[in-house]
Amino acid sequence: MTQWLTDEELHAWHGLVTLSSRLQTDLGRQLQDGHGISVADYEILDRLGDAPDGLRARDLGASLDWEQSRVSHQLSRMHGRGLVTKKECATDRRGVVFHLTDTGRQLLTAAAPGHVNAVRTLVFNALTPDQVTQLATLTGHLLRHIDTCPLARALRKS
Repeated sequence: MTQWLTDEELHAWHGLVTLSSRLQTDLGRQLQDGHGISVADYEILDRLGDAPDGLRARDLGASLDWEQSRVSHQLSRMHGRGLVTKKECATDRRGVVFHLTDTGRQLLTAAAPGHVNAVRTLVFNALTPDQVTQLATLTGHLLRHIDTCPLARALRKS
């Protein structure tokens, strides 16, 4: 038998879904209008920017919680645009390590201030320090739950 959401749970769920959608849309527009890149482009640039030795596609995917096919397609597009380069992995000849190109690094350097400002304006300026702590606690708790939830595991395998 289905255990329907209470009015309060439904209100919280709708708020979470709407918030996620609006943030993705608004941040996507900010990055696209300002720098001609998507949120996915920025996320890859940001992760590779923090990895001076580069990252393998599987490690990049794990850090972003993306499916391998999504990572591969995104990296292929970015490689074609000259934002990332790929080199043979020194420890595993079958593996490839991705790095930012100079163009990719310049784009990240140009896009980061506006993106961070948009995140601060849209999210953190509306919260007190205690609310930021609560948000971090709640999101961490939910992510840990999803990581161990049998339903989520089954869905990831399908």
